[in-house]
This record gives sequence, C-alpha cells and structure tokens, in this order.
Amino acid sequence: MNRDQLLEKFDREIEKSGIRIKDADQLKVLDNVFDEVTLLALYKLVHKKKLSEIGGSISTGKEANVFYAMDETRPVALKIYRIQSANFNTMNQYLAGDPRFSSVRGSRKEIIFAWTRKEYANLRRAHEAGLPVPEALHFDRNILIMDFAGEGERPYPQIRLVGLEEPEKTYEEILTFIDRLFNEASLVHGDLSEYNILWDGEHPLVIDMGQSVTPDHPRAGAFLMRDIKNINRYFRKYTNVQDEVELFKRIVGEKRLVP
Repeated sequence: MNRDQLLEKFDREIEKSGIRIKDADQLKVLDNVFDEVTLLALYKLVHKKKLSEIGGSISTGKEANVFYAMDETRPVALKIYRIQSANFNTMNQYLAGDPRFSSVRGSRKEIIFAWTRKEYANLRRAHEAGLPVPEALHFDRNILIMDFAGEGERPYPQIRLVGLEEPEKTYEEILTFIDRLFNEASLVHGDLSEYNILWDGEHPLVIDMGQSVTPDHPRAGAFLMRDIKNINRYFRKYTNVQDEVELFKRIVGEKRLVP
C-alpha cells in the first residue's frame, strides 16, 4: 500500500470516527514526517481510538516532530520520529549498550521503532517512580503518545526561556531529579540540559528520554557526569553550584560507576 492509498484509507477512518484534524493538509505536505510508515501507525492509533483530535505542530526537534492532539479524555502530545532524517548512528550507539535493547539490529526503520519503544519504557519507568516527566500512554512504530505538558494548546516553555525567580531552588530540584532518576528509576537521562527541561510555572518538568540508559550501560557513568556538568554550566550564571565530582559520588553511592 503506497502513501496515497494510505492517505485515502486514513481519510476514510477519520471521517468514520469523527476525529478532527485541524490542519489535514499538513499530512499531505510533510512527506518527511507523514511518510507511509507513519501514516500506517497513525491509522492504527486512530482505529484503536487512542486519538480524538490531531492539532498543529508544537515542536520540531533534531529527531522528531511533536503535535498537539487529544485522546478521549485529555490533551496529549503526539511525538513522531522522522524515519528519513533521524540520526540513525547516534540512536544505534545508545541502543547497543543498553541491555534492554542490545539485541536490536537491522535497518534505520527498525532502529527508530526500537528507539520509540525505548522512550516509552523510560518515561513509564520515571513516571512510576513519581518523577516529573510526562506520562507515556501509547506507542506504535515511530509514534509516541504522551501527556501534553502545557496549558491550552501551548507547551510549557524551556527553563532557558523563563526568568526563574528562585534559580537556586530550581537547581536543587533538578539535582534531586538526577539523583532519584538514578537511584529510584535506575536510569541516567543522558542528554539533560536547559533545552529539555520545561517550566510549568512552579517546577521543572523533564522531557526527551529516548536516549536514557540503565546504570549497567558501559557509558552510564560518562552520561551521568555529562548531565551534571550541563546543569552546572547553565545554573552557574544564576547561583552557586556544587562540585561535580562530589555530586557524582553522592548520586552513585557504593555502585561501581566511573565518570
């Protein structure tokens, strides 16, 4: 089934289900996002009634596009990993060292499917530990559906775009997140910075966890130290920061992990 046939099938499913698409033409135009594989995944999610409305784009990142959407009860974020332009080599490195996904081999498409599943698993794990991350709800192929982090149809801003009233308090909250993520969810974020921490008006909210790894990943220590350094680099402009080596030691405790 080619892309045009999928679009026709998708249109019929949309009409039958009553789902609203605010900008249906974007499905026909954005070939690098809504390719045949993505349309098939989207069709299945619509058919399973995991979506009731698909809105406009709210974010375009290095690897994925995020759209505002609705399920039957609440706003959700629809994250679509771009199969043709996502960084296949970088993804493969994170997957290969993660015992949960080390057996994944194959094409660019299969790697991206695994990456989507990995972000779903990481978000679920962090959310179940009570950490401030969006709740992952569903996934299919290269599409992830999660709680929408925002108000109205506007996503929360990145902390770099907010004038924090108490930067020292926010700094401590983020350090606590890194600590709890490691010790309670057994994960290292792996790419933490001011670009993937949102501000909900009172507290930070962490996103983008596809690359997050378990502590037994061979580079977990290096990733953890990089997260700490990134946060210190950003907050050093606004408040006193703690020693990076001491922070690392305090977080890993007795575990044999080297930066």
